Amino acid sequence: MTRTELPPGSADVDADVLASAPRARPGRVATGLRRVARGLGHRGASARRRLRLLVRRLWARALRAWRSSLQVRIGAITMLVAGTVVVIVSLVLFSQIRDQLLRVKRQAAIDQAQSGVLYAQSQVAGIATGDASSVRSTLQRTVQQLLTRRGEAGEFDVVMVYRTGDIERTAYSRRDIFRSVPPDLRADVDSGNQSYKYWTVPDERQELERTLLIGAPVPSEATGSQQIELYYFFPLLQEEESLSLIRSTVIISGIALTLFVVGIGVLVTRLVVDPVRRAAGTAQLLAEGQLEQRMTVRGEDDLARLATSFNAMADSLQRQITQLEGLSQLQQRFTSDVSHELRTPLTTVQMAAEVLHEARGDFPPHVARSAELLRAELDRFESLLTDLLEISRYDAGAAVLSADPVDLTVLVARVVAGMYPLAERHDCELVVDSPEDEEVIAEVDARRVERILRNLIGNAIEHGAGRPVEVTLAANRTSAAVTVRDFGVGLTSAEAQHVFDRFWRADPSRVRTVGGSGLGLSISLEDARLHGGWLQVWGQPGAGAQFRLTLPLVAGADLTSSPLPLRPAFVRRPQVPK
Repeated sequence: MTRTELPPGSADVDADVLASAPRARPGRVATGLRRVARGLGHRGASARRRLRLLVRRLWARALRAWRSSLQVRIGAITMLVAGTVVVIVSLVLFSQIRDQLLRVKRQAAIDQAQSGVLYAQSQVAGIATGDASSVRSTLQRTVQQLLTRRGEAGEFDVVMVYRTGDIERTAYSRRDIFRSVPPDLRADVDSGNQSYKYWTVPDERQELERTLLIGAPVPSEATGSQQIELYYFFPLLQEEESLSLIRSTVIISGIALTLFVVGIGVLVTRLVVDPVRRAAGTAQLLAEGQLEQRMTVRGEDDLARLATSFNAMADSLQRQITQLEGLSQLQQRFTSDVSHELRTPLTTVQMAAEVLHEARGDFPPHVARSAELLRAELDRFESLLTDLLEISRYDAGAAVLSADPVDLTVLVARVVAGMYPLAERHDCELVVDSPEDEEVIAEVDARRVERILRNLIGNAIEHGAGRPVEVTLAANRTSAAVTVRDFGVGLTSAEAQHVFDRFWRADPSRVRTVGGSGLGLSISLEDARLHGGWLQVWGQPGAGAQFRLTLPLVAGADLTSSPLPLRPAFVRRPQVPK
């Protein structure tokens, strides 16, 4: 063996290293365990989240199927009702069968136990009480004889107990079985009664099995504290196998019966639901414009009469819709033709009126005034014809959107500047609130948007009763909105529903002061819809009205919200404490 000397001081270094190594290793192990625990925790949380998500999806799908399908609802209700009935009937039937089996077993066991007591009484009549070997041999011989006396109760084990004072001598057919006798049964037998009890007793493999225990005292001529007890152990293995077979049969039969009833319910429901579904599909096709769709009539039952009535209704609707379409086209053609035909005489009349208007200085005052009124009414008549032509284009589906990127801030300012002369004539102040030094670019048809804003601001000035009119512009990432707010007479909820109707006025006796045609708001609504936008109104009597125009920033995009609220926020004055 070779011995190597260490340099001076190295022993101290090695001692320090050895002293620190055991401390570092548990720290690394603990860190690794913490990492593993964190990883398992993260994986468990992720698995729980996925499980919750899966449960939510399944629940949402089941709820959607429940709400949307009558067949699913009837099938589920039928399964629930049939399953409940089958479970109740199965439980009652199984309980009766079990009680009957146990009753027969118990009666046969009691009869056999009574017979065994009589036989044991005859065998122990001459037992020598003082001789322990004689007692033991007599008990064992009696037990063996009892085992050979088979009966209708099936297999069994026997235990005999001879007790004198505190001394007990037992004879049994199987070792250690006497320890399984419950104390309450022994106490009952000790008091001189024959008794039985269902109990669990270990078998030969020390596995617990249900057993019927019957105990009875054996009468004898012995006096004093001597007593003989006889116990029978009847295993219920055969009865449990029979009950298990019956239970399986009842369960399988119940499930099959439930499924059979559900199948019948679903089949019957399908026979009723399918014609309804076909009617719903045909109605949807009719709603989409396919007026020639009809249901197939089969047989002469109630469903066939339903299909016949549905087809008759569809025929009537087709005739009426065709008539209405013809009348609508005739009306549109009439409006368009009349508007075009009036252009030529209107131009001639306008030229004559212009001549009269220019020469009104040479006329008497009343003639000059007539010339001025003639020119004003002709201008209004021309505006009405223009609006009628525009409405006819919308009715015919010929309106086309010419969208270009437009700065709505500049457009709103231009429209408001053009409305200042009208506002001054009505002693009305126009207040504009728009983003400062910020462009609001939207793909719109500038001509149509200007027309909308002119109509809204003009109506606000006319109905504002000389109070300020507020014009507000705002935008978000997907849309832009302009609100026009007045503080005039306002609108009721019923009036707000008709404000966009053609030629509608809240007060029919009121004379128009702005000179509109009565079609401005109707055209504005069509212009907004052509952009894919919204034109909405809010009003309250005495608090004024507010119109909101919402447009998508990108042409063809769908609107989901508006940057401005439709209902204005009221500023309440603080109450001064008295």
